[in-house]
Amino acid sequence: MKYPEIMNIQKYSIHDGDGIRTTVFFKGCHLKCWWCHNPESQKFKPQLMFHAERCGGCHACEQICSHHAVTVRDGIACTDRTKCELCRECLDYCVNNAREIVGREYTIPELMKEIEKDCMFYEESGGGVTISGGEVMAQDMDYIEQLLKKLKRKGYNVAIDTCGYAPRENYERVMPYADTFLYDIKTMDPVKHEKYMGKDNELILSNLRFLSEHGARIYIRIPVIGGVNDTEEEMEAIIAFLKQYVSVSQVNLLPYHNIAGGKYDKLDIKYQGEAFTIPPKEQMEEFRKQFIRNGFSNTKIGG
Repeated sequence: MKYPEIMNIQKYSIHDGDGIRTTVFFKGCHLKCWWCHNPESQKFKPQLMFHAERCGGCHACEQICSHHAVTVRDGIACTDRTKCELCRECLDYCVNNAREIVGREYTIPELMKEIEKDCMFYEESGGGVTISGGEVMAQDMDYIEQLLKKLKRKGYNVAIDTCGYAPRENYERVMPYADTFLYDIKTMDPVKHEKYMGKDNELILSNLRFLSEHGARIYIRIPVIGGVNDTEEEMEAIIAFLKQYVSVSQVNLLPYHNIAGGKYDKLDIKYQGEAFTIPPKEQMEEFRKQFIRNGFSNTKIGG
């Protein structure tokens, strides 16, 4: 049986919902945000990450690769990704751990075993488990629903971190088990949304209205990207939509950072976020005050 790919299980997370949490990052997302700080989360299949700074140019990976996908040039192992089968042969022979496969399958019992290791922290801090991505709502929903059922049977608080771009029926299936939805809004402009995310925002806003109409507890998360949505007018448009359609428990304004560029190099992907700027702290504070003035008193900077 094929299971969804999971790229990371992050322990002691304090930025993905209330309290101390374990966050499970599923691999695969239908949006392709230019500034995505986890580019390895976008594809639904495993990927090779190559840490060139660790490579000693020893030729071990080149010699062991039965697919002839690796060639050492100028002391660095270069991989032809069209030939690489992600068979993991080379990983065991790289003494510097320069090669990494991101993404592995977990059965639900295997995943629950990892999650249960930190149950004492959930109880003491008012935390729980967050399932995230990538986009968790774009995964195999039979798997996700069964996982959520097991989490609730254990009494864990469950948060779902979502960009909103998934079929309506997927949200209908998870609503009985989710305590909180961490819901992203990037911009209200559909043209700009399609340019920078690869899809327009009609489905995203429709799903958000649906969740609110059915009583979901919602934390709105807004990445603030210099050069994209870092204006008072952009924030005002989001505020107007939320005031009209959405019951919001919390707003999180998330300032853009540019520290993820190196990940793109490791995946041989072009980074498109270089043109964006980091919003100053003073500007972020003004946006926070703007939301508070409009009735969103529980507005925070950061996760």
